[in-house]
Amino acid sequence: MRRPTTRMLRAAAVVALAGLLGSGLLSGCAVPTPKPHHTASVAPSRRATPTPTPTPTDPIAGMTLQQKVGQLFMVGTQATAADPTTLDAVKSLHVGNVFLAGRSHGGVAATKAVVSQFTSLVGADTTAGLPLFVATDQEGGEVQVLNGPGFEDMPSGLQQGGMDPMQLKDAALGWGGELMASGVNMNLAPVVDLIPSPQDAANNPPIGGFDRQYGYDPATITTHADAFRAGMDTAGVVPVIKHFPGLGAVTENTDTDSGVTDTITTATSPSVGVFGTEIQHGARVVMMSTAIYTQLDPGGPAVFSSAIVTGLLRQKLGFNGVIMSDDMSAAEQTSAWSPADRAVLALEAGVDIVLLSADPSLAAPVVSAVATKAQSDPAFAKVVDAAARRVVQLKRDQFG
Repeated sequence: MRRPTTRMLRAAAVVALAGLLGSGLLSGCAVPTPKPHHTASVAPSRRATPTPTPTPTDPIAGMTLQQKVGQLFMVGTQATAADPTTLDAVKSLHVGNVFLAGRSHGGVAATKAVVSQFTSLVGADTTAGLPLFVATDQEGGEVQVLNGPGFEDMPSGLQQGGMDPMQLKDAALGWGGELMASGVNMNLAPVVDLIPSPQDAANNPPIGGFDRQYGYDPATITTHADAFRAGMDTAGVVPVIKHFPGLGAVTENTDTDSGVTDTITTATSPSVGVFGTEIQHGARVVMMSTAIYTQLDPGGPAVFSSAIVTGLLRQKLGFNGVIMSDDMSAAEQTSAWSPADRAVLALEAGVDIVLLSADPSLAAPVVSAVATKAQSDPAFAKVVDAAARRVVQLKRDQFG
């Protein structure tokens, strides 16, 4: 038998290897058969195009400096008649807010006739088309500006504090409806000043002397202030809590006395805590006191203090709404400062609306002084813009 040659052995090995490949026994290490090469068309990835977030329109965009400055003032008129000086302030000075002062017994229809003389002046060339805040003091008791047909006689703050909160809310809804029917859309109420006791109230002329307080403990005050605000808000009236950081510990009235000083109140006092609670519960406007608070800033009235207005109210208590002053036109407490300085100091401290309720004749020189300073002082111009932005935003939120 012939021995196999080398060539024969190699041929046999090739045949055997082919058989193994065919049977798949070496498939784990076999090189895959190349596929025919061709160019494939790749569809572009379909990423969802994000909907752009709308850039919020600057509330004061397009307003002139004079119109922005005008939004920072609330000028008084007698509730019984439209004061020509105040009418001119809206028409010529672009003033954006009006206060009904004094006492009226003419009723809803008579008040509406007065208010309509101001609201008819609203236009692109006066208030940049923005509605007026028309305000008054409709607290109740001895502090009720509007009376007569269509206006209910309101109980005092102390009497309201004895009401069931739901009953007070319903009553405030009715009172707010009366204001709206007369054209008034802002109420400088409720008073949330904390007086420690009935005995202390007897020595507290601005609040206790008129029973303006809801009670003598924080819970009573906040519960009833919440109810009052809720009723006003539902009626369409903007409520204003006052007088920060509290007038419950003073023994003189800032309207009629100078040098009115609180030596007790600190940043952690319960009286300040009442405002903090109201802010947490949605208060949108706060009025500043003009008293001096030695434990907070002994340098001058609270309304001129950036430590109190900005440091305490805005930063510590987190309030980002509108801050307004008490009357800056005739109050004895601020008489040592010129009218223009009062406005400038208040705005620089962080106030947004300067109230000139008692003497509208000051509007022209004071508004002019603020506008002039804003034209020459870029830092103050930014202060004006920030304040106007908050006021206009509140109007947008309220009126749409």
